[in-house]
Amino acid sequence: MRLGALNGLFALAVLLSSAGPLFQPAQEALVRATAQIQFMHGMATLACATFMNIGAKSARLAPAFFLGGIALYCLPNYAQAIGWLSVNAVIARTGMGVFAIGWLILAWSARDVDRV
Repeated sequence: MRLGALNGLFALAVLLSSAGPLFQPAQEALVRATAQIQFMHGMATLACATFMNIGAKSARLAPAFFLGGIALYCLPNYAQAIGWLSVNAVIARTGMGVFAIGWLILAWSARDVDRV
């Protein structure tokens, strides 16, 4: 959960710094969209604790996929925006797939919440 909170803080810092002279307009749009995706998955990581506290024990697996998706999708996009590398479409799509697996795990774990 600490990584989820730090992730949210990092995403917020990136989002706030994106509206400055550091980036061209196209790069700024990429950075803002990526920071929003990162922030959303950071918050989803924190939400997993709530799921676990109300009985969805398998929700503990989802944060690894959310944070892994951030490493595979968001970090390469940031590196591209600052000119360090060109993002390979395979890496970005893998990151999207990892995000999706995390969401599927979270949705699947919700089945445990409704049991009496």
